Amino acid sequence: MDLATFQKRLFTEGEKLGFTDLELYYEKQESFSVQIFKGEIDGYESSTVNGVSVRGLYDGQMGYAYTEKLDGESVSFLLKSIQENAPLIEEEPEELFTGEGATYQETDFYSPKLDEVTAEEKIAFLKEVEKKIYAYDPRVFQTDYAAIQDQSIEKGLFNNKGLTLNDRNNFLYAIFSVVVKEGEEIKSDFYFKITKDFASLDAEKIAKEAVEKSLSHLGEEAYPNQTYPVILKNTAAAALVATFASSFSAEAVQKGQSRLKGKLDEKIASAQVSLLDNPFLPEGTHSGNFDSEGVPTSELNLVKNGELKSYLHNLKTAKKDGVSSTGHGYKSSYKETIGVSASNLYVVPAEKAYEALYGNLQEGIIITDLAGLHSGADAISGDFSLAANGFYVKNGKIIGPTTLMTVAGNFFEVLQDVEEVGADLEFSPMSGSGYIGSPSLKLKSLAVTFD
Repeated sequence: MDLATFQKRLFTEGEKLGFTDLELYYEKQESFSVQIFKGEIDGYESSTVNGVSVRGLYDGQMGYAYTEKLDGESVSFLLKSIQENAPLIEEEPEELFTGEGATYQETDFYSPKLDEVTAEEKIAFLKEVEKKIYAYDPRVFQTDYAAIQDQSIEKGLFNNKGLTLNDRNNFLYAIFSVVVKEGEEIKSDFYFKITKDFASLDAEKIAKEAVEKSLSHLGEEAYPNQTYPVILKNTAAAALVATFASSFSAEAVQKGQSRLKGKLDEKIASAQVSLLDNPFLPEGTHSGNFDSEGVPTSELNLVKNGELKSYLHNLKTAKKDGVSSTGHGYKSSYKETIGVSASNLYVVPAEKAYEALYGNLQEGIIITDLAGLHSGADAISGDFSLAANGFYVKNGKIIGPTTLMTVAGNFFEVLQDVEEVGADLEFSPMSGSGYIGSPSLKLKSLAVTFD
């Protein structure tokens, strides 16, 4: 049964049974990944997952159900399941968006050209990059990881009040981990690139950047344990923002799980910091014209020149606070219930080059990446103690890589301590809190301990 027929039958039978509101959410995800090691395929996966979920109001109570099958039996199963579980759900019913009076931006985030790239072309590209990686420098020991992953997501949301919405997006990741060895010293680093334009990927440029990132860590030294002025390089800054992005969720605020409760229109960061959530980024993995509840998306200034201007709201949290949804109702798949999440959230870049951020430091540390973000950070208090890699700076110049460091502080104090913001906006590759980015940030100070 096609989706349109399934939808019509669901709404017709639901009305006969006494449902006042019904919403059908459809999702289809297609993914492909291939990994190579020394010229040979080391992993290959292709999958398609699709299904629907239904939310409905029955006798004033809301129930949920989902299925992977679009047939007559599933229609009956879904409606019966909702009738049975609606009285059992004790939480306040989620809101259903009718779409009345709503205006949607009609942006197509899908790249047909990316969809046309064959598996053979992706494999050939991977092998070309890996070959160039090994040829670039004799200190290259191996590629721990060399992979391409792509994903396409199609979504549809329909209700029995006449709302009909469709969205789609696709993107490709190229990921390389290069291990280098000099004497007994072994170092590695990751290269990550996301794009919708496969033809724009330059094998030679990728190989050069991936190898040089790893080579830059050779010759590490320890330095005195103390509080240093710090440059949080873009990817490290993005990872830190991603770790604490949930603090901006109205759901977390209302549950007392955010330090930002009661802080609207107050200064929570330095005047250099602005946080923007932009659901219309052309290459954003969370770009879309509507959220998981069907609410139109729009740009949202969360923080403007240091002042907290809004929380992220879905319909339920918005109703509780007496405001409108910001279009951030989110579920990670059709099987999940509605929560709150950012779309493409990032620190707004300024104009200063990365090199200029440390060019006037008499002494300082550049942090290039952070580890232990899941176990070493408390999303509620903002406290963190994390392993880090980076470089030592003296008289405005990078002297060399440091040994493994531990950096400790508080995220909300970090926001207050930002002195300058760079121009080099990058996004954290993987995050469950949206597509999160930041340029490099110059901080007044951070406690650094060398292991």
